[in-house]
Amino acid sequence: MPADAADKLLVARIRDGEADAWQECIDRFEGRLTAFVDSRLGNRTTAEDVVQETFLGFLTALPNFDDDTPIESFLFAIAAHKLTDVLRRQGRRPALTGVLANSEAGTVEPAGPARVASSLLRSDERKSREQEIIAGCLRDLIRDWMTRSEIERLQCLELLFVLGYPNKEAAARLGISEQAVANHKYFVVSKLKDAAKQARIADFDLSEFGVE
Repeated sequence: MPADAADKLLVARIRDGEADAWQECIDRFEGRLTAFVDSRLGNRTTAEDVVQETFLGFLTALPNFDDDTPIESFLFAIAAHKLTDVLRRQGRRPALTGVLANSEAGTVEPAGPARVASSLLRSDERKSREQEIIAGCLRDLIRDWMTRSEIERLQCLELLFVLGYPNKEAAARLGISEQAVANHKYFVVSKLKDAAKQARIADFDLSEFGVE
């Protein structure tokens, strides 16, 4: 079977929600993507996080994906874009991008003077610990959802927390109700709070996630 025909079939199966198809996609491209990113970052853990974001980006773009585009080319284009974001280390960036890209990264500059003041009051050690907890929790969620092929939740995670979409726009983009989006957001936030509670961190700061 020609490669382009195989790609089209794989995309069709993923769109149909076949868990085996999604796992096949990961098995087929994960190794090469990780090697590509790791060769430029020199950090295996960070490279794996970038690759996770790459697969999330692919799922988000899937409704508008051009079936004539080779999957490999598309995935590597997403990976290159996300790799650039990591390398730039810009202060102003979505909170989750910084967390997923590198749990050992420095301070992510919040939006607005109030958040800047709040961030300055928190010690570097506390911020580092919070990012570590968030990163670990999110990795577990993403891996579980990928295994279960829960594409809608993965797409919501990308739209809400990485791209910063409000609930209404995320719902319109995915063709689901605002309540469904709110439920997905609540689930993630509750998991983050549970992780903080288990780590015995009081006043866990989730304002960067739109939660006061």
